[in-house]
Amino acid sequence: MKGKVIILLFLISYSITSAQWVQTNGPYGGYVNCFTIMGNNIFAGTQEGGVFISNNNGASWNKTGLMGILVSALAVSENNLFAGTQGGVFRSTDNGITWIEVNTGITNRVILSLAVSGNNVFAGATNGFIYRSTNNGNNWTTLNTGFSGNVQTLVVSGSNIYAGTDGYPGGVYISTDNGDSWTGINNNLTNTQIYSLSISGNNIVAGTYGGGVFLSTDNGANWAGINNGLNDLNVFATALSGTNIFAGTFTGIYVSTNNGANWTHLDSNYVRSFLVVGTNILAGGDGIILSTNNGNSWSKVITGLIATVVRAVAVSGQNLFAGTEESGVFRSSDNGASWTWVSKGLDHKSVRSLAASGSNIFVGIYTGLFVSTNNGESWNPTNIVGPVQSIIVSGPNVLASTNNSIWRSTNNGSSWNQLSTFYGGYSIATLGTNIFVGSSGGYVHRSTDNGTTWSSIKIGPSYLTLKVTALAIIDTILFAGLEGAGVYRSTDYGSNWTEVNNGLTQKFVQSLISIGNNLFAGTYKGNIFLSTNNGTNWTFVGDGLANGSRNYIYSLAISGNNIFAGIMGSGVWRRPLSEMITSVERTSSEIPSTFSLSQNYPNPFNPSTTISFSIPTSEFVTLKVYDVLGREVATLVNENLNAGSYSYNFDASNLTSGVYLYKLQAGMYSETKKMILSK
Repeated sequence: MKGKVIILLFLISYSITSAQWVQTNGPYGGYVNCFTIMGNNIFAGTQEGGVFISNNNGASWNKTGLMGILVSALAVSENNLFAGTQGGVFRSTDNGITWIEVNTGITNRVILSLAVSGNNVFAGATNGFIYRSTNNGNNWTTLNTGFSGNVQTLVVSGSNIYAGTDGYPGGVYISTDNGDSWTGINNNLTNTQIYSLSISGNNIVAGTYGGGVFLSTDNGANWAGINNGLNDLNVFATALSGTNIFAGTFTGIYVSTNNGANWTHLDSNYVRSFLVVGTNILAGGDGIILSTNNGNSWSKVITGLIATVVRAVAVSGQNLFAGTEESGVFRSSDNGASWTWVSKGLDHKSVRSLAASGSNIFVGIYTGLFVSTNNGESWNPTNIVGPVQSIIVSGPNVLASTNNSIWRSTNNGSSWNQLSTFYGGYSIATLGTNIFVGSSGGYVHRSTDNGTTWSSIKIGPSYLTLKVTALAIIDTILFAGLEGAGVYRSTDYGSNWTEVNNGLTQKFVQSLISIGNNLFAGTYKGNIFLSTNNGTNWTFVGDGLANGSRNYIYSLAISGNNIFAGIMGSGVWRRPLSEMITSVERTSSEIPSTFSLSQNYPNPFNPSTTISFSIPTSEFVTLKVYDVLGREVATLVNENLNAGSYSYNFDASNLTSGVYLYKLQAGMYSETKKMILSK
């Protein structure tokens, strides 16, 4: 009989799903810096989201094991896949499922380019550093290049290795001895800011920043500009496909079919990388576009590519809006299961802020403030220009802040008045007649008369000048999030501030949001924290989030029973509030004489039961549920409670039948009891 019980509990343990954040299905996109191909798989390195893989020629994409990091270069050597990042070189031997750092000998880990020549792997970094590995990255040797420019590109042709550099001086360099020595080959190369090199036979094409495209027909000994019809001279990527030369620029793709004598503009998408596979051409920039007919036509192929930098999230009724750094605004009406691009009318796609007021949606972009009255289907400009960093709705007022000005509308955005031509910043909050603006230098600007006059208060460590990136309010308490100093609290309308960072292990705060007495803080590396006692204590609630080295939690929004997080390089994530915020009912204000934890009732139960407890003194209380193997499956209470008697109705709908333990911890008091869920 005992053996049967043990088997039952073993099976139960594997059916429990841990509470955590889940990634929504987008928005798709993100900046794509590089490509490589290995067998039937194509890999894409993104600006903020790591490496993605496609096994169907780019039609759809999936995450690999390298996420949340800027990837500048990819290369393949036999069954080894290498990624050059801002944290050095990573290697995968299983098609990107797992990765390890391979940086022994690399002193400058800002890797910009990679190339493979025989058994050698080369990595180009900033400031003229090139490293060589002869054992698949296990060790690296620093090469004596003799130049100091950033090594933006490395290419191999036969026994020659070419390095394209920018900076002063920049230019093209060649090595004929496996990287041991390098020689500049810049004759008639009138622009030496090299971002791309492509080679076919004796022909080398160089893409430059500000100088267009140059061609050498003698292995780099001489160069000539070939820019007739090339209207954008900022060339980030080049590619050779048959007799065609492709150039990727800010304003799209250009092609030359006659060795650069003339250029034709093909597509208006921003492009910074190419991959040619037969007659297929992939172009990466703002997402990925594909041509299957050698560049004659192009289509977006970004399904599954969730590498967007989501700067802002806002809610309007059943609609959720996400503002991205690369691609404008997206809308979801199904909690993120699907997203629609809604940016028609925006003259710039770099979003900084979002807010909703009734049927009006406001978006702050790099060039100013726009408003939509039809759920984002179209947008119209206001008279506010410049990067709009923050927008809030406060009663009948809408407030917007640029880098150096504050604006207010009292008619839902139809017209705007400038409140300040000096004070501006990154965050706004209102409390009564007080307006607060979080700015750079650790300053909070305050107006006590609705914006007529202003004063400035410095918060945070006196020796640091940090951005006040977020402001939030609970009742009459004001909270400020600083980029590097955590959270500060003011109980006197901003006159004095106190640091409240106990348990806040990541202090690079980017976003704050409150609901009731609960305060959430979004920080760096995919960390989100919750305080239920006005910042006195913080608990980590970021389970399941992407936690790459660059995953800032830029924005938080609450819609119904869910909280949403906009993340750098990882799109929008969602988590039910009920997994983090508890509702414990005080049943009596009489002060009990002892601590106690009652047996749940009913027991056995299906699917809910009531757990009651008493505390004779004010304590920080946790009430948690565990399976019989000791693994936590639910946190019911996690907050400061006054002395009294309490009850909590526990809903176990998401759990399977079996025996569970519930544990009360209140100060030094601890007690555990058993309960049975029988479905």
